[in-house]
Amino acid sequence: MFTLLVLLVVRIGAHISVPGVDLDLIMNADQPSAGDDGLFGFFDIFVGGALSNAAIFALGIMPYITATIIFQLAGIVMPQIQKLQREGEDGRRKLNQYSRVSTVIIAGLQSIFIAQKIAATQVNGVGIVPDPSFWFYLTAIFLMTAGTVLLMWLGEQITEKGIGNGISLIIFIGIIAALPSAAMAEFTSSFSGADNILLPILKEFVVFGVLIAIIAAVILITQGARRIPVQYAKRQIGRKVYGGQTNYIPLRVNTAGVMPIIFAQALIFIPQTLAGVFTGSEGMQTFASYFSYDSPVYATTMFLMVVFFTYFYTAIIFNPKDIADNMKKQGGFIPGVRPGAPTKEYIDKILTRITLPGSLFLGLIAIIPSILPPLLNVNPYFAPFFGGTSLLIIIGVALDTLQQIESHLMMRHYDGFMKTGKIRGRVGANI
Repeated sequence: MFTLLVLLVVRIGAHISVPGVDLDLIMNADQPSAGDDGLFGFFDIFVGGALSNAAIFALGIMPYITATIIFQLAGIVMPQIQKLQREGEDGRRKLNQYSRVSTVIIAGLQSIFIAQKIAATQVNGVGIVPDPSFWFYLTAIFLMTAGTVLLMWLGEQITEKGIGNGISLIIFIGIIAALPSAAMAEFTSSFSGADNILLPILKEFVVFGVLIAIIAAVILITQGARRIPVQYAKRQIGRKVYGGQTNYIPLRVNTAGVMPIIFAQALIFIPQTLAGVFTGSEGMQTFASYFSYDSPVYATTMFLMVVFFTYFYTAIIFNPKDIADNMKKQGGFIPGVRPGAPTKEYIDKILTRITLPGSLFLGLIAIIPSILPPLLNVNPYFAPFFGGTSLLIIIGVALDTLQQIESHLMMRHYDGFMKTGKIRGRVGANI
């Protein structure tokens, strides 16, 4: 209930517009599709349409995600950050504090551009901000920055007092919020003006059949892992013998998760964003046209960048050397492989091999929304749910939340079982 109530607050905030905006014009405007408006259309998906509503939550939780990624990448080149990452709970708290401060700075900078975007937005030739004065910009920047800080705090409250990862759930609920209207738009466009109703029904069966097959494939790759057996030597301390058991190191096929697609999409929308800034440059407009959402250049470049970033991000978040050193300290070894450098090379070799199909699959998922929906004549509003970042986030967060719900249920079950066992033990002792 706590989690649901917090998510309700998140959705309410996505519909509270900043002061100075004409609400009637916003209500009458059509929502942009994922492929439209370049980076802003892509950004609007993750904030649950708050950008289209010119809402106080228009920035969403993305500045916090950006700050977290920056400090994660900074650990590679900055020894001070790397030291904090290895200091356990104390280091994690300091990094979280740095991330929060950076979130405010990033949100403040991004809110300037978002405020300019809102002020420049027009509906039927009329600007949605009648008077884009200095006070409008000041109020919008302050409220959108404060909205991001509030979302960051709400996400932490969900993580501590609710179920699931709060930050992920906030992004999840924003994407899911557009699903009912997108599905309704798909049905309306298929059945409107159809002479034979059997053809739209057959088309929708094909569309949703393909969607279910894509979801099943994403779940398969997300859950897929190569288990490396690890044997621990027996150690005798006093009269007790420790170790001797066999554990496994699960190397996931998709270790990088959704981050490669986020990196690639952020870069590939740069030409379109620059074209919107330099509207008078014919060369920039021509260059940006090659990277339109439905062009072969976009699909090819996107695919290659996702493959590259999959290997890049996997190398950042997974260090085989640390795994090999920890195994050696704890007396563990992989059967048939010597501890130390050979173990590191063995793990790295396996990780490189299983990352290849994962990277190719991610690249394919990233370009499916730009290729498959036009072939199936899918409504543009519904196209983002066929793949890309949206689908991966929805499935990843749903699987993670279900696992946490199962763990809570198991804890309640075993807690009750232990209490019952204590009661029985006391009764037996009394008898």
